[in-house]
Amino acid sequence: MKKALVLGRGGSGKAAEALLKSDGWEVDFADGYDLVVASPGMRVESELQLGVTALKRAGVRMLAVTGSKGKSSVVKVVADALNLAGRRAVPCGNFGLPVSAVRDCEWAVVEVSSFQLETTHLPPDTFEAAAILNLQEDHLDRHGSVAVYHALKMKLAGMAKVAFVCEADASGDALFAGSYFDNDVLRVNGRIAAALMRAAGLDDAQVRAAFAAFEPLPHRMNLVGVFGGVRCVDDSKATSLAALAAGVVMAGRDIRLIAGGLPKGDDPNSVLSPLTNRVKKVYLIGVSAETFASAWSGAVDCEICGTMDRAVARAMQDAAPGETLLLSPGTASFDQFKSYGERGEVFAGLVKQEGKKKT
Repeated sequence: MKKALVLGRGGSGKAAEALLKSDGWEVDFADGYDLVVASPGMRVESELQLGVTALKRAGVRMLAVTGSKGKSSVVKVVADALNLAGRRAVPCGNFGLPVSAVRDCEWAVVEVSSFQLETTHLPPDTFEAAAILNLQEDHLDRHGSVAVYHALKMKLAGMAKVAFVCEADASGDALFAGSYFDNDVLRVNGRIAAALMRAAGLDDAQVRAAFAAFEPLPHRMNLVGVFGGVRCVDDSKATSLAALAAGVVMAGRDIRLIAGGLPKGDDPNSVLSPLTNRVKKVYLIGVSAETFASAWSGAVDCEICGTMDRAVARAMQDAAPGETLLLSPGTASFDQFKSYGERGEVFAGLVKQEGKKKT
């Protein structure tokens, strides 16, 4: 009997175990290691590769999405579009089900992370189409350099029949083409999502229907409400500085930004341009507050608030009609919250409470 070792007992590991066992493998688990060293004689591949290979063998057609910001929203709207059109589609990968757990569908829309791509090697006809939304600075604690991180993301283009790459224009705004605000509603940008829908064979009417029906994922540029003319937006899912920059660009201008938390080691100076051009003031919370204030205070007004309740109160007090209060932390949440979800929910509750004072 063939033997396999699965590293990690999370959702992806358990899905890989089930798929391997269904194919006749004997499976062992190992978990809790900070480093795994494989000898040259061992074949190492990702759960993504295992699952995608099985889906390909089963005749499932696939689309893939990667990037530093907007991946999950694009995966969701494309999968929704296919389902609305009567095609059975499953969002999976880094968002949704592990790929190895996907069954009984015509299409799989796969979110792919740089971590997965480290040990994934697939032929160029694997995906019908792939999209690389943007390439910013992220996960340097894992990959070591921006060049390595970008190279991993670009590997996806070589696994697809056609690839759509969103490159920067002079302003840098095209880097964040995953989504945008339209009359206080977050829309996934057709330049990327519609291209994937067309590659899957959807027509103009089906593409329009998908955008009309789209509901944003929680804590990703979600409009909490408008209070006294101040638009309040929850982007708590922005757990890197690249995501913070994207959130600022999407939100427009005249922004009062709440940022800070547990930093990931990315360079605070990397976001100076959008802060300078779009943000009126930053209200800083969490462990990174002093570090961010030191890096940004020469470019934008900064106030160290420490906690979310104080930051929301100060920002709502300062905000004028027509401005946007944006929570886009640029950090992990674990210094003060259990998750980015809890952080966003606390923000939304405080905003509604403070908003009553402005209406």
